[in-house]
Amino acid sequence: MATYTLALSTPKPLFSYPKQSFQKRLNPINKFHVSNSCDQSSHKHALSLQQTSSFSSRHNKRLWNLIVRSEAISEVANTDGWIRTLQLAAMFAIWYTLNIYFNIFNKQVLKVYTFPATVTAIQFGCGSVMIFLMWALNLHPKPKLRRSQFSVIFLLAVGHTIGNLLTNISLGKVAVSFTHTIKAMEPFFTVLLSALFFGERPSLLVVSSLVPIVGGVALASFTEVSFNWIGFSCAMASNLTNQTRNVFSKKFMVREEETLDNINLFSLMTIISFLLLAPAAILLEGVKFSPSYLQNAASQGLNVKELCIRALLSGFCFHTYQQISYMILQLVSPVTHAVGNSVKRVVVIVSSVIFFQTPVSLINSLGTALALAGVFLYSKAKRIKPKTA
Repeated sequence: MATYTLALSTPKPLFSYPKQSFQKRLNPINKFHVSNSCDQSSHKHALSLQQTSSFSSRHNKRLWNLIVRSEAISEVANTDGWIRTLQLAAMFAIWYTLNIYFNIFNKQVLKVYTFPATVTAIQFGCGSVMIFLMWALNLHPKPKLRRSQFSVIFLLAVGHTIGNLLTNISLGKVAVSFTHTIKAMEPFFTVLLSALFFGERPSLLVVSSLVPIVGGVALASFTEVSFNWIGFSCAMASNLTNQTRNVFSKKFMVREEETLDNINLFSLMTIISFLLLAPAAILLEGVKFSPSYLQNAASQGLNVKELCIRALLSGFCFHTYQQISYMILQLVSPVTHAVGNSVKRVVVIVSSVIFFQTPVSLINSLGTALALAGVFLYSKAKRIKPKTA
């Protein structure tokens, strides 16, 4: 008997797709969504990287420009610093050189032409001519002078006139080195006048620095071969006059609207000094340009031509070295200028001793050195401000 076996199979759904075909249909959709999302994220990431790279490059570029600019500025600053240093060194050298030649020419003239008021008036006259040329050529702006300023400047010019006249009288009577040793006493008179007229109390350091100044001048005076009471007294009086001018000029010219720059202030004082001294020299000494007076000077070592040339050169050097001194004062601090002035005095004393072969003893040299060291210490002491309680 035959045996029949029923093979049961899983029923198929009414609507069915083959598995492979469904996956094939589904994969493009999935690939589309996946690839689309991947492309968007990668695009955003690429944009982010691009923006970051762009920002970084801009930042680096700016940083590099700043570095380059800072290096350029530092190089320019260093260059300007070197130029300013060289300029100051040249101005100090010219200041010292003109001072040396002024003292030499001035002494040579005063030695044979013993009329200090006339010589001083010539020097102020040379300076006045140079000032008018400076203003005419617009080398320096002309001052705008107010009526309220004139009385102050006139008083300063009177002190300027008397101070320079007394200095020339001293130079005609004693050695150049001795006159400048006495003029190292200027700080003493500055402190004294400031205390008497304005009640300014100097510090202990300032007072201490005056001791070697006074002691050195006294020691040099006692041992000076060319000592003369007229020369000594005139040098001391010129210290008093010049420092009175300096102290009062600082006090009067304090308001900004009333001040003039140093060069114009000096220029106006020079012109007024010439107008004051020219007629005074004629009244005091007479007209000393006659052939007899010039021949008398020529008989003592200088002919007429040499005398006139040296008188004009002394006037040129006199005005120019003071003008440069004021120019330096506008570039440096007053203390630096004072130290430079102390060094200038040393240079003038040494050069005059060498040129005129002035006999100098050991004690005299020590006195001069002590006085000049005191001036240097005074300049340093003025730099230290007293502590306020």
